[in-house]
Amino acid sequence: MLPYIITGVICLLVGLAVGLPVGIQRRKATAEREIGSAEDEAKRIINEAIKSAENKKREALVEAKEEILTARNEYEQEVRERRSDLQKQERRLQQKEENLDRKTESIEKKEEVLAARLNELEEQRGEVEQIRHSQLEALERISGFTAEEAKRYLLDQLESEVTHESAMKVKEIEARFKEEADTKAREIISLAIQRCAADHVSEATVSVVPLPNDEMKGRIIGREGRNIRTLETMTGVDLIIDDTPEAITVSCFDPVRREIARIALEKLIQDGRIHPARIEEMVEKAKREVDATIKAEGERAIFETNVHGLHPELVKLLGRMRYRTSYGQNVLNHSIEVSHVAGLLAAEIGANVAEAKRAGLLHDLGKSIDHEVEGSHVQIGVELARKYRESEAIVHAIEAHHNDVEPRTVVACLVQAADAISAARPGARRENLENYIKRLEKLEEVTSSFPGVEKSYAIQAGREVRIMVKPEEVSEDQMVLLARDIARKIEQELEYPGQIKVHLLRETKAIEYAK
Repeated sequence: MLPYIITGVICLLVGLAVGLPVGIQRRKATAEREIGSAEDEAKRIINEAIKSAENKKREALVEAKEEILTARNEYEQEVRERRSDLQKQERRLQQKEENLDRKTESIEKKEEVLAARLNELEEQRGEVEQIRHSQLEALERISGFTAEEAKRYLLDQLESEVTHESAMKVKEIEARFKEEADTKAREIISLAIQRCAADHVSEATVSVVPLPNDEMKGRIIGREGRNIRTLETMTGVDLIIDDTPEAITVSCFDPVRREIARIALEKLIQDGRIHPARIEEMVEKAKREVDATIKAEGERAIFETNVHGLHPELVKLLGRMRYRTSYGQNVLNHSIEVSHVAGLLAAEIGANVAEAKRAGLLHDLGKSIDHEVEGSHVQIGVELARKYRESEAIVHAIEAHHNDVEPRTVVACLVQAADAISAARPGARRENLENYIKRLEKLEEVTSSFPGVEKSYAIQAGREVRIMVKPEEVSEDQMVLLARDIARKIEQELEYPGQIKVHLLRETKAIEYAK
């Protein structure tokens, strides 16, 4: 057994000895193969790495080229845009240069034109100088004045105007210093007016007679108009019979004849018997009644004014003024009021009261018959006063109350003042509306004719004219001269009572809005 084991071991050892180099050789071959494959793999890997690196290099190059291309495109785009802007700017600059060239050309042309005009003006100036010299020589030859003599003449004229202005200033200063006296006078006049308040009756040139019925019109006309003809012939009036119901109008410029006809007609209507004989009888009765009324009114006037010793004919003439109106004012009531006011004024200043009241009562005496006698009522009144033995002081007051002569006595001045006060009462007189409007329009027309005047308004019933001037044409200093020129033209071209205040206004405005 053991030999077998030994034999087995020896066989094993022989097998090992023989098989070991073979195994080693195999392993070496295997190792060499593996090394070869490893080298091949390494080469493959290296080759793949090289290829990958080359691919990445190519990709990087491609990307770099793309970036370079993109950058180049962007740069070229920017360059194109800048080039376009530069071209636009060049075009604008070129247009500006062209405009400047055109303007320069136009300026050069204008300079040439201006130079030519300057030359023409220089030539015209020379011609004007020659013409001026020739005109001066002609004016000196025509007027017989040299330039120095003409200057002296103008200076003399200016001196006269300045003298007039200085005189006006002196009067103004005197008026200012007389303010206290004027204030006292106003107090006296106002006191006299307050103490005397007379009624004013406005009468027209027609009277209306009421009828009981329209049948009476036919009876007044009569057969073939004989009744109305008789009445008109006897009284000197016109009877107007129209469609006015139950009324007849009596028209006549003589208020006495109109009153006689009115009374006679009323008596005929009341009596009912209307025929020519009855008409003559009633007219005579009416005349006697009117004469009695005239005498009674005259006596009432002298009784109210306490003026005595008048001639009976003067009393009748005073009574006739009961039927006389002037500018819508009853002349008898006006005379009574003037007498009262003149007496009150005389009492205030210590003058002769009786003489002032007598002159005031008789100052319009001529109006009682001025429609029958030629001449103004002042001349007629003077003649009547002298005829009936009135004193020269009274005659002078009558003659001077409208400044026909210069007043020489205090009484004459008082009668003037009293007459003006009575006539100036509100509603005492009526002025023709058409003439009044024409006077105001003429005043506005005269004042608007001056250069620099924008608008003018006549106010205060024509006693003041308010003028708006253009501030850009009339300066503050020129306003004084313009006001004086306007006042002079008004004095020369217009007729007006009292005085007119010329009031110039110059206004400058500036308007802005806060937003």
